[in-house]
Amino acid sequence: MIKKTKNAFQRFVEMESFSGILLLAATIIALIWANSPFGDSYQALWTQKFGVSFGSFELKKDLILWINDGLMAIFFFLIGLEIKREFLIGELNSPKKIAFPLIGAIGGMIAPIVMFLLLNENPETTRGWGIPMATDIAFSLAVLNVLGKRVPLALKVFLTAFAIVDDLGAVLVIAVFFTTGLKINMLLIALGLLAFLYFLSYRNLYSKGLNIFIGVIIWYLFLKSGIHPTIAGVLLAFAVPISQKITTDTFLSSLNKLTDKIRGAKKLEEPILSNEQLHYIDDMEDWANKYKSPLQNLEHKLHGVVANVIIPIFALANAGVAISSDATIETNLVISIMLALIIGKSIGVTLFVTLTKKLKIISVPKDITFRHIIGVAFLAGIGFTMAIFIAGLAFTNPAYIDSAKIGILIGSLVSAIIGFIILKTAKPANN
Repeated sequence: MIKKTKNAFQRFVEMESFSGILLLAATIIALIWANSPFGDSYQALWTQKFGVSFGSFELKKDLILWINDGLMAIFFFLIGLEIKREFLIGELNSPKKIAFPLIGAIGGMIAPIVMFLLLNENPETTRGWGIPMATDIAFSLAVLNVLGKRVPLALKVFLTAFAIVDDLGAVLVIAVFFTTGLKINMLLIALGLLAFLYFLSYRNLYSKGLNIFIGVIIWYLFLKSGIHPTIAGVLLAFAVPISQKITTDTFLSSLNKLTDKIRGAKKLEEPILSNEQLHYIDDMEDWANKYKSPLQNLEHKLHGVVANVIIPIFALANAGVAISSDATIETNLVISIMLALIIGKSIGVTLFVTLTKKLKIISVPKDITFRHIIGVAFLAGIGFTMAIFIAGLAFTNPAYIDSAKIGILIGSLVSAIIGFIILKTAKPANN
């Protein structure tokens, strides 16, 4: 069982690592494109308006907003599925398990925020305090995976759980601090629909088609209510049941009976199935759907799409900062974000974990050394995806947004290099 769990987690890490490579490629392409002679086409592409309209209803947005508000809602939906699974049956399902990554994540959120606020000198950019608090799981796990067996599996588990707690903190910040012009009537309707889906989930009743249909309505209501629509993605994830409808024994018993029936069914000479065989195959698919966990099945299917398509598209659309001689760069904002990611994250994670370990509030796995913790603390400063997303919410001034992105890119790159060097030179715990 432990071996199977490790293999599943290792496959997850490999997927995240490949996503990190795609993310890096998309970022480089965006930067080159935005600063090339074709830079105008880069800006023009993302400001093209798309949408639907019929009668008095119209929903048209710039392409970049469809990506940031629409596609990223799917990303946040996946985060919600991961959070729910981890809290119910994963690495966050008990006080003992959650303590280590929780403490690390709290330190990794508080210290960068404090450092940003101390360094920031412009009152207009104070709203960017949430930018350096998030860790990009794809990039950070990609760096860990490059190190191979030099890094213990327990450290990868810690970083994954840490990043999930971190994402939860970022989601709460977006929900609480980036909600504007709240329209209560639309919010109440959305919450009513969510309550209906939660009731169905509680009764272990689940229809993917119904959830998608109602989910789109809830997303639209959140969009118009003033709450960022990506929050709808997180809340919708909690309406997906985790429990299977049948047990393994029931499934295997039914499978054996159907296998016997298929074996005894009429066989055609042509390379197709008989009606009898088709009927039994349909029954088998029904039993398989009942046996699957809806949450696990959705998470499995969405992970590749989100990691390998949605996140790289987000990076391509958002990472292209045009840097020219006449560009307006808020230097203090760049430095504040950069240092908050590099120094704030590393100090926050290391200090909180070390102190709570000495006070015996948490226990750290034996194969994780102090040097491992410092290395991962620097990797936590890789704040790409969520950091850029929060920057887009925090600022409306293009100069501030671009400056924030520069700070994020430099801070994330330096954090990755320092973390990699520290972990590469780290010795195993038993040495």
